[in-house]
Amino acid sequence: MGGRAKGKERSAGVLLFRRRGPDVEVLLIKPGGPYWTSRDVGAWQIPKGLIEEGESPLVAAMREAEEELGTPLADTPEPLATVRQAGGKLVEAFALEQDLDHETVRSNTYRMEWPPKSGAWAEFPEVEIARWFPLRKAETMMLTSQKPLLYALEDRLKSSGSAPPSR
Repeated sequence: MGGRAKGKERSAGVLLFRRRGPDVEVLLIKPGGPYWTSRDVGAWQIPKGLIEEGESPLVAAMREAEEELGTPLADTPEPLATVRQAGGKLVEAFALEQDLDHETVRSNTYRMEWPPKSGAWAEFPEVEIARWFPLRKAETMMLTSQKPLLYALEDRLKSSGSAPPSR
């Protein structure tokens, strides 16, 4: 199966950000489906998905962002950081400054057996909701293993001279 490195699944995604005066906001998504319904704090993450066989991380990140947000990216994102999630999956993240209306996000869907072992199949959106968060709020809402992506973005903005308010 594609998307594996050293026996671990690899995913790629995009951290979209925008500036609001001196502040920076990031677009995070809450996954759809029954496992995420009652979760909020610690459930938000970047749009991402598996890297397919023969696909580069950048191409996978752009494809997944478009599928999960329902809109193409306005430009090519830049490499940001790689994090290892709690389950061992590596996520290669890219960053792109792009504003979009989070209310218009319409993701693709997936099918799964639900309830488990019932023999019944249900379809769910990959993304339940997308929302812009100021960096400090994103830090409290985001999946713990993806929080280093926020710090990498802050470091990048500081080195470019357009630093957000510090932590």
